[in-house]
Amino acid sequence: MFKTLSLVTVAMVAFAANSLLCRMALANTDIDPASFTALRLISGALALTLLSLFSLRKAPGDSSLWVNLKSNATFLGGASLFLYALCFSYAYISMATGTGALLLFGAVQLTMISFGLARGERFKRFQWLGFLLALAGLVILLLPSASAPPLLAGIIMVTAGIAWGVYSLLGKRSKSALFATSGNFIYASILCIPLVGFLLSLNSRVLVFDNTGALLALVSGIVASGCGYAIWYSVLPVIKSTTAATVQLSVPVIATLMGWAILGEQLSIQIVIASVMTLGGIYLVIKR
Repeated sequence: MFKTLSLVTVAMVAFAANSLLCRMALANTDIDPASFTALRLISGALALTLLSLFSLRKAPGDSSLWVNLKSNATFLGGASLFLYALCFSYAYISMATGTGALLLFGAVQLTMISFGLARGERFKRFQWLGFLLALAGLVILLLPSASAPPLLAGIIMVTAGIAWGVYSLLGKRSKSALFATSGNFIYASILCIPLVGFLLSLNSRVLVFDNTGALLALVSGIVASGCGYAIWYSVLPVIKSTTAATVQLSVPVIATLMGWAILGEQLSIQIVIASVMTLGGIYLVIKR
């Protein structure tokens, strides 16, 4: 039990660290969002591929790496991961760490809940109350104020959350979370090539490399994304799905505290109210 709890805690900190690292890179260095995204995805793909190879060595007799990746990953999964990572980076140009994490994970949960409704699942009264409360919290967060993120950035982050929600739903079909994630990261990394080519065709100065920003992208890709996702997927088989969904609600809180402690970001009453409404509403849905 202690081991499981420890692994869950590490995974949630890793998820929150992705928000912090991205915000640090795009707010305090000169690296551009596309370069950050490409470095994050490619380094994450390399790290996960090495983890996949290691797991095959521990289980002799299994199929080759290529067969495992092909049978678990999908191009649609890679495309949704790519869209999430790209929108995630561009949104964090102009919003605080905790605000971005709240919008992201709020949109993720609302996407997955909406998918369940479309598939015929039905809510009880408290679940409908929670769903509407969470939706209202996200709306309040985007209302014009001194602490609210720009509307366009908010829409981009919500798009990132929807893409991650789709990616999570696709992951339910895979037999091996590690191989599925590794393969999807490889697909997402390949999609970075036309992105970079397109941006270079527009303006050669669009892509800006920064040593500190690149280092933050590598830490985000290898540690927070690659290792963080691997740790999380190793825990999922031994905890309930409702528990897994509930503990992820801690990520925006952790990210907000990280942004406050490390980047000196302010905590406004609007962010606090929106956080309580969104996280509380989602909790009501999952709890019931």
